[in-house]
Amino acid sequence: MPERPDRRPTPAKRTPWLRPSGHTPAPPSPPPAPLPPDRHSVIDSAVYREGRRVASPTTLAETFRRLREQPDGMAWIGLHRPTETELHSLAAEFNLHPLSIEDALEAHQRPKLERYGDTLFVVLRAARYLDAQEEVDFGELHVFVGPDFLITVRHGAAPELSAVRRRMEETPDLLSLGPEAVLYAILDAVVDGYAPVVAGVQNDMDEIETEVFRGDPEVSRRIYELSREMVEFQRATRPLVGMLHALMAGFAKYGTDEELQRYLRDVADHVTHTSERVDGFRQALTEILTVNATLVSQQQNAEMRALAEAGFEQNEEIKKISSWAAILFAPTLVGTIYGMNFETMPELHWAAGYPFAILLMAVVCTSLYVIFKKRDWL
Repeated sequence: MPERPDRRPTPAKRTPWLRPSGHTPAPPSPPPAPLPPDRHSVIDSAVYREGRRVASPTTLAETFRRLREQPDGMAWIGLHRPTETELHSLAAEFNLHPLSIEDALEAHQRPKLERYGDTLFVVLRAARYLDAQEEVDFGELHVFVGPDFLITVRHGAAPELSAVRRRMEETPDLLSLGPEAVLYAILDAVVDGYAPVVAGVQNDMDEIETEVFRGDPEVSRRIYELSREMVEFQRATRPLVGMLHALMAGFAKYGTDEELQRYLRDVADHVTHTSERVDGFRQALTEILTVNATLVSQQQNAEMRALAEAGFEQNEEIKKISSWAAILFAPTLVGTIYGMNFETMPELHWAAGYPFAILLMAVVCTSLYVIFKKRDWL
């Protein structure tokens, strides 16, 4: 990319893999209009020289001015949900590509690494584990890396970059290596932030396994929610593996400091390990969900069998009660007929009427008893 005449030249000793292409400089252009300070979006802005902070501007316009005054300095600007005006001001000052500005404004991007001239645009997905809610919260970080500047645009609570800045300021030798050293530190912080998430998810899975075999009815919802989080976690970690290998190739190609290359390889190893763990979590959750479905099906079958057995027993009892009711109804019927007060009834004055009625009752009851017994109702 051509150098801007109103900016100091890029020092030759640093960031060889990010050097401008050496084309003919563009005609001079007026500096961007000053921006009002925005304490909510500009989290921290500083200009460094030889690894040490030499200025702490409070506005973007002041940062641009102080950076021009330092012939071999570096600006590190940290933003949180910046406005469109602020991003366009940064684009005008640092020759940022419009597509990268559009991505930074819209957010919700997948992790990626793109080069626009002498500027790298990196999108990262950070994560943190919330103990109270027992869930994973994801944030998004956009990083612009140029020959003498590094801009971070954060969407969400994670990652917390103030600790990264303190670490780098406490190690000026590392910070003096330039923007690529800061990029390594940010990558390292994002990847290290995955470790507590992995530990929290592992603990959740242990609890879920216990709940599955205990028959907790709410466990299915928890498995589903954790599975969705693992899908997001995969989307955050899996692209990082290829991104870091591409970045390592660039470091090696342009002769970046050997120690910094070793640091970056260590970050790549960590993210590979994390990605493998996340893949294992997702597969394990799928298996747990299958086991839970099997156990739920077995429990439902057992409940249906118990209901069927209870219904069968009730039916047997009803048959017994009905049989005895029918047996007892027969003598009641005979007695009721002969108990009517009519003088003209047949056999009313018959001397054998009483024994005959008793015999008739006994025969009917015995017959009904034999019939019900043969049918296993009694």
